[in-house]
Amino acid sequence: MTGWTNSRIFLYRGVCDLRRSFDRLALMVQEELGEDPLSGDWYVFLGSDRRKMKVLYWDNDGYVLWYKRLERGKFTPSSNDPGNELDRTAWVHLLEGVKADIIKRQPRYQLNRTAGLILPEAQKNFLKPHKNS
Repeated sequence: MTGWTNSRIFLYRGVCDLRRSFDRLALMVQEELGEDPLSGDWYVFLGSDRRKMKVLYWDNDGYVLWYKRLERGKFTPSSNDPGNELDRTAWVHLLEGVKADIIKRQPRYQLNRTAGLILPEAQKNFLKPHKNS
């Protein structure tokens, strides 16, 4: 799986017929999630028994379809985030079988990509023009 650090991860929260392949899953991404399957983002689909998972993404020159079947246990998405987009922690929890209903996150700096570069206070002071006396 290449290039995942810049990609978003979306979970289709409905039940998916995992007999579907590249084109049908890409169509579901467009119609059900309202996303572009050619964006390079990852789209995760779970089977009705939650023991099977498919991940679809575009990799520069074609679709990649990753398939995993658990021999024991189930994939259990967190109920904390009812949205479709998963952060990296929720993705790892889903793969590793971690059921974390209560998550308390400590504050972290986060770049606001839509509003441009937002600098921490220390850097803002450093970049202020100095008055010449």
